[in-house]
Amino acid sequence: MPQTLQQLAEFTASRLIGDGSIVVAKVASIEQANEGDLVFAQDEKDFAKALASRASAVIAPSSAESFPSGKPLLISPLPRLAFCRAGSLLHPPRVYKPGVHPTAVVHSEAKLAPTAAIDAHVVIESGAVIGERVHIGAGCSIGEGAVIGDDCDLYPRVVLYKGAKLGRRVIVHAGAVIGSDGFGFVLDETYGRYYKFPQIGGVVIGDYVEIGANCTIDRGALHDTVIGPGTKLDNLVHIGHHALVGANVVIAAQTGLSGSSEVGEGCIIAGQVGIADHAKIEAGAILGGQAGVLSHKVVRGKGVTFWGTPARPLTQYLKEMATLARLVKNRGTGS
Repeated sequence: MPQTLQQLAEFTASRLIGDGSIVVAKVASIEQANEGDLVFAQDEKDFAKALASRASAVIAPSSAESFPSGKPLLISPLPRLAFCRAGSLLHPPRVYKPGVHPTAVVHSEAKLAPTAAIDAHVVIESGAVIGERVHIGAGCSIGEGAVIGDDCDLYPRVVLYKGAKLGRRVIVHAGAVIGSDGFGFVLDETYGRYYKFPQIGGVVIGDYVEIGANCTIDRGALHDTVIGPGTKLDNLVHIGHHALVGANVVIAAQTGLSGSSEVGEGCIIAGQVGIADHAKIEAGAILGGQAGVLSHKVVRGKGVTFWGTPARPLTQYLKEMATLARLVKNRGTGS
């Protein structure tokens, strides 16, 4: 939705330098920007590129004020964040027309808000509750007693098992499965057979959570699996049964949390991280790519980056790698 620079300055709490009546229609990268686009610059190098681009305006850091500019500027102490906010205004979410598609199957005892939009071939089972302005994409399956809060958006072929609960404004991308049985089995050593441990807990997803494509979140065995508000899961993330993930956690693709693990609020977890059962990641910790956290291990250190397997502080990891490299080199030279 096109906006004037004055409107964008007010919406993003930025200081406008230049003509506020100029209209921009969308955000863009510096490399692909055209007239009518808005770009952002994090530093002086990017700022120079932004000024040379075809963009109509630039969101820039405070340091850019001292440089001459032939373009209107929106000055912000946090240009990337201001750019995100501008993007939400220029590219608002799609508004879906309320109603139920003729091919959808909705149980008579399900409760649908009149503003909900239900696409083709959706199945909604008994006792499910669908909130106001919810969109459920084609081919989704909503299990018995599942609850979807207001303003949620489910992309095609999402599966919510029985009793799964989503808070408000949750986004679930295509193919995600929420509430499947956890991986819990007990070996009968007499007969050499595995018996399934009861998987009767639930899954509770907080407000403003975003769940990537093909993620899987298991229900708890006897307690709930919980994802805190504001947390963001990339594609192909697996959350095991009875895992507890705090608020505003970011987890990148192909990471797996084993059963009964716990991640504190504000943690950042990179791709392909493995967290074993009953491990605890305390609030604010950062796990680098392919880090491994052992069973029952506690990772402490707000703002500290951990690397390797077993995960340890990055400074320690680098020292160990340097020491190992010296030992290999010395052995090769016969020293």
